[in-house]
Amino acid sequence: MTHPRLGFIGIGLMGDPMTRRLLAAGFDVTVWNRSPAKAEPLGEAGARLAASVAELVAEVDVIMLCLANTDVVESVVFGEEGVAAHGRPDQRLIDFSSSDPTATRDFAARLEAACGMDWVDAPVSGGVAGAEAGCLAIMCGGDADAVDACRPLMAPLAARVTHMGPVGAGQVTKVCNQMVVGCQAAVLAEMVALAEASGVDATRLTEALAGGFADSKPFQILTPRMAAGDFANPPWHLRTLLKDLDMAVAQSQRSGSATPMSGLAAQLMRAHARRGHGEHDPAILVEAYRD
Repeated sequence: MTHPRLGFIGIGLMGDPMTRRLLAAGFDVTVWNRSPAKAEPLGEAGARLAASVAELVAEVDVIMLCLANTDVVESVVFGEEGVAAHGRPDQRLIDFSSSDPTATRDFAARLEAACGMDWVDAPVSGGVAGAEAGCLAIMCGGDADAVDACRPLMAPLAARVTHMGPVGAGQVTKVCNQMVVGCQAAVLAEMVALAEASGVDATRLTEALAGGFADSKPFQILTPRMAAGDFANPPWHLRTLLKDLDMAVAQSQRSGSATPMSGLAAQLMRAHARRGHGEHDPAILVEAYRD
């Protein structure tokens, strides 16, 4: 069976390993990035390098996005010479970005009106390690047939692909995921600082609490980094988690559902980001509680 030709836009912390997984699985992949230098190593790995979004769209059957936020998605898709200006009805767009759910529904309608292309929102969870290992959790919104058609394309990337409902449902599910992650990050910083202030060796917390009710992926990843004060080479950024919590609060306002814990976690992160820590690992939240 001939694989569809893929175009991948957004070669960042997640986009690079995801593209490498697709190449290793035998897919023909064309890539484009706003900063071309970030895409060059993928050219050495076998990807085609497009000089523009228009060139990428002309060469592929499926366009995949993994971009920083909602505004960047809108710019790449609907900006001058963007995806919508060159798309075709026989193409499909898969958005792996974490974007605002309401905006995503609007984008899908606009894209279909502009060029007849359908939209599947497919935000991911699992971080860089999950992208490298091909064990991401992908939560999808879109037409059931469209999502089913995308499953073989996402198989090299994911341990699990779940269809959550119509367009936008994947983004709502990712918001739910990030509410749990963000609130955990905030309380883990308090926990590590409390242990240290009470004379307990915080580097042993991961071992002590492993397998209990407090254990989780964020606990396993963030607690050792907080305890060791290891904030170098961040696998993710505080600004990204803050962006997702802000989307959770915005979604709660639309739906009439209260999110007091997520709102508080967002404010704590916003205060720390304003101190210059937005590009740092969320583990740096523990510094807010240290002398």
